[in-house]
Amino acid sequence: MTAINYEIIIIDDGSPDGTREVAEQLAKIYGPDKILLRPRERKLGLGTAYIHGIKHATGNYVIIMDADLSHHPKFIPEFIRKQKEGNFDIVSGTRYKGNGGVYGWDLKRKIISRGANFITQILLRPGASDLTGSFRLYRKEVLQKLIEKCVSKGYVFQMEMIVRARQMNYTIGEVPISFVDRVYGESKLGGNEIVSFLKGLLTLFATT
Repeated sequence: MTAINYEIIIIDDGSPDGTREVAEQLAKIYGPDKILLRPRERKLGLGTAYIHGIKHATGNYVIIMDADLSHHPKFIPEFIRKQKEGNFDIVSGTRYKGNGGVYGWDLKRKIISRGANFITQILLRPGASDLTGSFRLYRKEVLQKLIEKCVSKGYVFQMEMIVRARQMNYTIGEVPISFVDRVYGESKLGGNEIVSFLKGLLTLFATT
């Protein structure tokens, strides 16, 4: 693959896990033009983090991924290849197609995730196999328009992004990825999150 101009924008919402300190060290090594740390003092939600990041993005395409290595950077060249291959507006990482998969989850969490995805496919017919993942490549202007349309919070936000994209006739390609649950810290999926997910799913079903 030919050399690609890039910048890495790190949005840290006052995280206690040392993300900000590591990002500051990386900026010293690679330079502030490549590693852009754009912190916020407290957790303000995923959608506003995207908006905050886009303000500082200078490229035509944006790749969004978790910084805890549950999304592995080795898949990025595949995303770029896929986008070029089909000139897609969005390329979404999928855990549920090809050789994609999930590692580090217990059986209960796998069943919940599969079940949620299955129900979503039946109700929303989104034209993509993995709706709740966040490892995606977007055309910058498409991402901006989708964020303006989306009203959901939490897990449902990622679903709504894909559903609205289909509604607005944007094209979506997929790349199989392996998702590895975070090594440090905890992933929380409790009753409240599940109830919020179901409420959000029904709202999307009623409004799309």
